Amino acid sequence: MSELRASAPLLDAYLSYFESERLPFTIPGHKQKAARLDAGLGAIVDSDTPLYGGLDEIKLTNQVLRQAEGLAARLWGADYARFSTGGSTHANQAIILALGKPGEKIAVTRTAHRSVLSALVLAGLEPIWLSPEIDEATGVPTGIALSELQRVIDQKPIALLLTEPGYLGTISDLPALIAEAHSHSIPVIIDAAWGGHFGFHNDLPRHCLQLGADALITSVHKALPGYSASALLIAQGKYLNLDRIEQSFETTHTTSPAGAPLASIDSVRALLETRGEELLGSLMANIANFTSRVAAEFALPIFLTVKDFPAGRFDPSKIVLRANQLGASGIEIEQALGKAGIRVEMADRDTVVFLATLADSSGDFDRLADVLIPIIKSQQQAPRASATALSWSVIPQRGISMRDAYFAQTEMVDAAKALGRISADLIAPYPPGVAVVAPGEVLTEQIIDGLAASKAAGVRIAYATDATLATYRVVK
Repeated sequence: MSELRASAPLLDAYLSYFESERLPFTIPGHKQKAARLDAGLGAIVDSDTPLYGGLDEIKLTNQVLRQAEGLAARLWGADYARFSTGGSTHANQAIILALGKPGEKIAVTRTAHRSVLSALVLAGLEPIWLSPEIDEATGVPTGIALSELQRVIDQKPIALLLTEPGYLGTISDLPALIAEAHSHSIPVIIDAAWGGHFGFHNDLPRHCLQLGADALITSVHKALPGYSASALLIAQGKYLNLDRIEQSFETTHTTSPAGAPLASIDSVRALLETRGEELLGSLMANIANFTSRVAAEFALPIFLTVKDFPAGRFDPSKIVLRANQLGASGIEIEQALGKAGIRVEMADRDTVVFLATLADSSGDFDRLADVLIPIIKSQQQAPRASATALSWSVIPQRGISMRDAYFAQTEMVDAAKALGRISADLIAPYPPGVAVVAPGEVLTEQIIDGLAASKAAGVRIAYATDATLATYRVVK
């Protein structure tokens, strides 16, 4: 029996559906009995039910989704909440479409996810790029400085959109940035895809709404134990038009949302509300034990820690191995772990990121340590100086607007002839999915050489028309 059922209306609706007798002559076409056609197909789809005619009546008579979203808004202390089955990608697109009209400008961190850039193309908004500060000791982007926002205020951005925490767990000085933006009546939207657990334990940073931000977008399937592609959009109405956000959300969301992701969002909300402090405390204790055990084997510090950054500016649940301190290749460490059946969230030459969540047990961390220690000992060499990954270090050169480049006539040119041309593609190492070049930007020597080097090192290069990078798609 689920302990969360009584406090999670969508979870109760999902379980109740499968407990009831039913003979559906509605969608979904599998009707939860595809196993009679094929066992493999049935294993995939027979636990699926939609919102409409599944979690609620086809006419939404019971308003069970609205009840659950209201509970989420209350927990995060907000005026408005929506559940998405399209991930933070959908939530980013929905809120960006709601901000303004084509041609207006929005201040955006350059470390934004690809979905933010795609949303800007859809909305016709123009980005004013904000470059992160880089910590010299670690090579890690530490967030957007207040001076960087102040630099662009005279360009009259209609909103400020930040990605917090960053992919490596660092956080900008949000109170200062939010106060500055609000002093100019500029709403602050935070893509907190990796920060859904913030605010539910005293040893974790507060979530951005507690700091005064106007909207929080988070993936319930990343740092939290939700269904894949489940996400939350939570907002305040002082500086944002909630009716327009609702319109944009519905415009960009599927009209056939699956029930399981929705029920998982509600369940995770109830889990955080009832047991968040306990479970997050156990997680951080497990992480501390794991990192201490591994680090004790080496003379130099090999993990990023809260001590590397100002107070409240790093996620202590983030496990980031500094391969450069070992003189090792993060990609080769990833490959060796993969042979032992252990997958990591991200690896590049200098960094390996391990995603730890509430679902991990102390035994899981013991197993990881048992496998990791001999691998990194075997690969250890003289330490290298910290280097900043390409995704964090490129300063974009605008040629034309992203939207114009997106719809322009294009051609493929050899990499050797692409220098100085305007890219028609968004190209990013993935993960983290942060653009090295966006549509409308100039392909520089740093970009072309850096992408080639990343690919040669084994990093996946995503979204390029030619994944080999032998040619580039450029504006004619």
